[in-house]
Amino acid sequence: MNMEYVPRETILNDLKSEMENIMDDYGLEDIGIYEEEGEGKDYYIGYTIRKDGKIYMINIPFVKNDKNELAIAEQSWTIQQENGEHKGCRTLGEVFQTINQLH
Repeated sequence: MNMEYVPRETILNDLKSEMENIMDDYGLEDIGIYEEEGEGKDYYIGYTIRKDGKIYMINIPFVKNDKNELAIAEQSWTIQQENGEHKGCRTLGEVFQTINQLH
């Protein structure tokens, strides 16, 4: 499997450029960037969002190389909230459909 690695800043800039559209499209109260370094080469990037007073962390798993560049490990969003997590959303649209069903 050939992974395309890009600088972390490129991914963050892409996410930041979408924040306003996502807030408007999905009626969010707040949105920010979410980053978490996992075990070994695992890395997670996405958004922290607030919708209807609830906080959700939504992220995609990445793999980090020796140059600290990242490649998407799997096109699958994870939604984390205080009472658990939901995995397997393929698009942001699916993420927000799932969030609407969760509360």
